Amino acid sequence: MLVYQDLISGDELLSDSFPYKEIENGILWEVAGKWVVKGAVNVDIGANPSAEGGGEDEGVDDQAVKVVDIVDTFRLQEQPAFDKKQFVAYIKKYIKNLTPKLASEKQESFKKNIEGATKFLLSKLKDLQFFVGESMHDDGTVVFAYYKDGATDPTFLYLAYGLKEVKC
Repeated sequence: MLVYQDLISGDELLSDSFPYKEIENGILWEVAGKWVVKGAVNVDIGANPSAEGGGEDEGVDDQAVKVVDIVDTFRLQEQPAFDKKQFVAYIKKYIKNLTPKLASEKQESFKKNIEGATKFLLSKLKDLQFFVGESMHDDGTVVFAYYKDGATDPTFLYLAYGLKEVKC
């Protein structure tokens, strides 16, 4: 199994269990999320509660909750929305922090293509949700989510150059 960690914070943000599609010259990865129900597992142990004096839901307080699989799996923390000024400031700081961590050939590609990816994200800014890794590191990679036209499940966008592949 492959896990993708944030190069800056070290948080696990994605794994190969969630296939991605490269967009914006490979700067962004697009990953389909899914709403899933967590909890409320009905286990039939073969006992007859009515014969044993038990009620229908005796002693169990199952709470089924709907969660987005990627957010739940990687314990992503939602952040307040960015306005355009905040977003541009974040991207500038992110580029400054990430570039030295990249190999020289990746630095060139990153610098060449990040502007297009930034424009793509800016065009969707009002529709984006913002997530960071579990550590909530200020300078780490932000994961973006939005709903495509008519979709009921979110699509996540990752800044691919900010991820490091780790074999588990």
